[in-house]
Amino acid sequence: MAENKNRALAAAILPLVGGAANVTTVVHCMTRLRLGLADRSLVQDEALKAVPGVMGVVEDDTYQIVLGPGTVARVTPEFEALVEEERAAAPAPAPQPVPASASAPEPHPVTAEELAARGAEIKAERKARNATPLKLFLRRIANIFVPLIPALIGCGIIAGVNGLLTNLGWAPGVTPALGALASGFMALIAVFVGYNTAKEFGGTPILGGAVASIIVFPGIGDVEVFGSKLSPGQGGVLGALGAAVLAVYVERWCRRWVPEAVDVLVTPTVTVLVSGLVTVFGLMFVAGQIASGIGTGADWLLENTGAFAGLVLGGLFLPLVMLGLHQALIPIHTTLIESQGYTALLPILAMAGAGQVGCAVAVYLRLRRNASLRRTIRSAMPAGILGVGEPLIYGVSLPLGRPFITACVGGAAGGAFIGAFSMLGDTVGSTAIGPSGWALFPLLAGNQSLGLLIAVYGGGLLTGYLVGFLATYFFGFSKQMLSDLNADVDAGESGEARAEAEPTDAAPDSPEAPDAPGTPGGPRPGTPPAPAPAPAPSS
Repeated sequence: MAENKNRALAAAILPLVGGAANVTTVVHCMTRLRLGLADRSLVQDEALKAVPGVMGVVEDDTYQIVLGPGTVARVTPEFEALVEEERAAAPAPAPQPVPASASAPEPHPVTAEELAARGAEIKAERKARNATPLKLFLRRIANIFVPLIPALIGCGIIAGVNGLLTNLGWAPGVTPALGALASGFMALIAVFVGYNTAKEFGGTPILGGAVASIIVFPGIGDVEVFGSKLSPGQGGVLGALGAAVLAVYVERWCRRWVPEAVDVLVTPTVTVLVSGLVTVFGLMFVAGQIASGIGTGADWLLENTGAFAGLVLGGLFLPLVMLGLHQALIPIHTTLIESQGYTALLPILAMAGAGQVGCAVAVYLRLRRNASLRRTIRSAMPAGILGVGEPLIYGVSLPLGRPFITACVGGAAGGAFIGAFSMLGDTVGSTAIGPSGWALFPLLAGNQSLGLLIAVYGGGLLTGYLVGFLATYFFGFSKQMLSDLNADVDAGESGEARAEAEPTDAAPDSPEAPDAPGTPGGPRPGTPPAPAPAPAPSS
């Protein structure tokens, strides 16, 4: 049954994005189905948003359909299978065109490859017009680290369980094995970063991984640079990223100048040798200093300006997400986790989702007659509480406008709460990136007992919920918004009935009920409505 449901959702999406011939690439992240499209104009946006199970769409370098965690991982393979089936079932171009003159070539059917090439040109033009170099660079950096998130989450949870068992003195025979499971990936994360970096920048992935592996090789401790010996892991993911990028450029140079006859021998050797030596005698030291500076800077920021820093980070995180600038934080999180064991920034940023939850509850209570929007909130709320905010953002607060701002106010309050405790010396961090909300509880780590960490983080969530709710309930709607939105959409409530209901609905805003929309003196309760369509929402 679940398989049929996922296939049905995939089947509903495919024709609305232009069919299989219009799909060039299919990938997914934690919550979104990301499609490369040959022709963006073939997508039916509004119809796609109306499909049950689709929580919203986002247009970036790919066309992204928000399906939510779990669902997207099940729908994507079904979607890929349908794309392949549709392409296989498509009739092959006829070997001979229908009667034509021999002198003039007849037009031929457009192939998927031609559509892809044309779509690539259109997409390149759009990128050149709209995408800034900074955003394009940050997107590439995100593409390097995002594939690592599942392993970070899994190993982080195992590390949390292992720490709990160790503190309680339970299962002493198992905890060393759990420690190895939790730490193995982090010990080699530089290799995975190098591999993904080379892949993202157009090089040979395994060469990027090979150069990055130098950083974590135990024997690197015997190498002396600038009067001091290097230590395994020095420079971490930042060093691995720089080493792999350098390897890509060395490889490109070799491909251009090395004769083909010896390319298979010379190119990989020169790539590893040159980029490896630069990494050992330069990049590891420089990246190590940068990584150390990031850790020191984060500690100073939270210890000295914790409440203010939390307010700014928690309040501005969602706007940063909207602008795509949040991707700059991913390598910072990863560097902190690698060097300190946790990132103290993530719990603060997670408060943005708490503000969204409080905002959604306020919208639910304020718009009692809008059955459609209330149904959306009910379906999106469990995901929002677990830290997946996209359904609430794209389905509720962002389209409404003002509630998005008041939700950010709630996130700022929650961030200030956690930041204030950092100033008191109680730092709350996370051993992985990706989850937030209640899903972050198993990943909490810091410099205090687990009970205190849970209490501080939970207090931040409650603060975000409460302030987001109050800000939205009292300041999230104008009278006109309530008039337009507080209607039974499913039942098709008439403007006349809505006008009679509005004086009661507007009571929380003002002791006096507003006039009916569009009329200086709209009908009051008990007064027969005018025969003309005076209560219409516009004049």
